[in-house]
Amino acid sequence: MRAGIKGIAWLGLAAWATIGTALAAEVNLYTTREPGLIKPLLDAYTARTGTTVNTVFVEKGLAERVAAEGARGKADVLMTVDIGNLIELVDRDLAQAVRSPTLEAAIPATLRDADGRWFALSMRARVAYAAKDLKDQKGLTYESLADPSWKGGLCLRSGQHPYNTALVAHYLVRHGAEATETWLKGLKANLARKPAGGDRDVARDILADTCKIGLANSYYVGLMRSGKGGPEQKAWGDGIAVLLPTFLGGGTHVNVSGAVVAKTAPNRDEAVKLLEYLVSDEAQGLYAQGNYEYPVKAGAPVDPLLADLGPLTIDTTPLVEIARNRKAASLLLDKVGFDN
Repeated sequence: MRAGIKGIAWLGLAAWATIGTALAAEVNLYTTREPGLIKPLLDAYTARTGTTVNTVFVEKGLAERVAAEGARGKADVLMTVDIGNLIELVDRDLAQAVRSPTLEAAIPATLRDADGRWFALSMRARVAYAAKDLKDQKGLTYESLADPSWKGGLCLRSGQHPYNTALVAHYLVRHGAEATETWLKGLKANLARKPAGGDRDVARDILADTCKIGLANSYYVGLMRSGKGGPEQKAWGDGIAVLLPTFLGGGTHVNVSGAVVAKTAPNRDEAVKLLEYLVSDEAQGLYAQGNYEYPVKAGAPVDPLLADLGPLTIDTTPLVEIARNRKAASLLLDKVGFDN
């Protein structure tokens, strides 16, 4: 009799274990973002909700991989950097529409798809690195960098790098092809050296007196000045002024990291919950701490190293229009021989 009762008890525990396993929530994330940058957010989400986030890091070809998996795909959330990559996921019919009051309240309309197919989660601004004696210069515009007064004073990385192509596409949307070509010719005439290297090299070359000003992403300021890039890069970051240029009559150019819910998501509800967490105050703060990115949610904390740059006024040109003009921008860069 006792043996029978013991067997029933064991069966009961086994059944509960099976049910518990079945009920354990999970979500599958495919991401091009470096694992170290997003792990703190995902760990915090799991600690808060108990949901397991199965992460697959895809260095290149995210859209190609998801398309190849087709209907058998396991991805719930697709996360990437650059508005062009987000739009590609939509254009290739790899994203599904989501309606979420939480997402719509947290993310400004210009930073998400009107039909809920993509959502920005963090931002980086295209700022100006400048010599310290230019720190008090006010009202710097992207347009003014083509002025002959900057001749021999401008440093940039390749015009065909996505960071710069996006800015040129933005200029194209605002001013048209003819004006953009003239602007690019002016920028090229002002170059102190052939476009090359990375954004942090702009800071290095300003300190070496190779140039006076250049364009670079805002998060590199945090990476340099925090010391995360090492003592040499900290000296570069501390040795420059950082300005927030704007378009004439507009705001500062930004690009984004963001995500979509995969069209074939097997855990759709959990995917939406993860996105909603990523625009919470907690997660937006972690974005700022981890990679010195600007939050998309108004009022969310900004890292002090970025806050010191001053208030960021984002240009209201729709990101979709910028993404759609990337190819045209690239062709204009080639036409003027910008990188030659």
